[in-house]
Formats: sequence, structure tokens, C-alpha cells
Amino acid sequence: QVQVEESGGGLVQQGESLRLSCTASGSLDGVNPRGWFRQGPGTARNLVAAFVQPGIIYAPFVKDRFTMFRDNVKNTVYLQMTRLKPEDTGVYLCGWGDFWGQGTQVTVSS
Repeated sequence: QVQVEESGGGLVQQGESLRLSCTASGSLDGVNPRGWFRQGPGTARNLVAAFVQPGIIYAPFVKDRFTMFRDNVKNTVYLQMTRLKPEDTGVYLCGWGDFWGQGTQVTVSS
């Protein structure tokens, strides 16, 4: 079993930055992080950034503003978000293999 926990969300103003963290624990052999996804109210889960061998892909709406990186020792994936916009508001979820966390809420005010 794998447990996934996201953190770092909050309420910020337009133009500010946030760093999200996603830590996995448990039986992680052969379980790799997928990346970050975002879900708004009443909307589907959309890709924000994903690990695709050999690199990372970003959604067009976050490219050049968000950066995803990982710390393999800590089993943690980070999402550094800069120049945040109101349309970035949503619940940010992280996946490891078939396991997902509850998400962390990001709200950007104008």
C-alpha cells in the first residue's frame, strides 16, 4: 500500500508564488510518481506537469511559470509555482503509480 500526501497550498494574490509538496510512503518498490494534476470545481482532472521518460512535460497554461522537481531520497515531488493567476485556482493532486492523495487547495485572488 502507498500513501500520498500533498501540502503547501493556500490563498495567495495574483503574481505571487507557492511551492507544493507531494510525499509518498509505504511500499514504493516499482511505484513511480506521475506528476501533478489540477481539478477545479465541477471540472475534470487536468494535467499540470507529468514525468514522461526521459523528462517532464508541462501543460501549455503553466509552461515557463511552474517547475516540477523531485527528491528521491525524501520520496517527494515538488511543484514550484510562480506568477500565479486566478485561473490557477483549484485542487492540486499528485499521483504515485495508481495511488493519489487528497489534494491541496490553491486559491489565487485577483
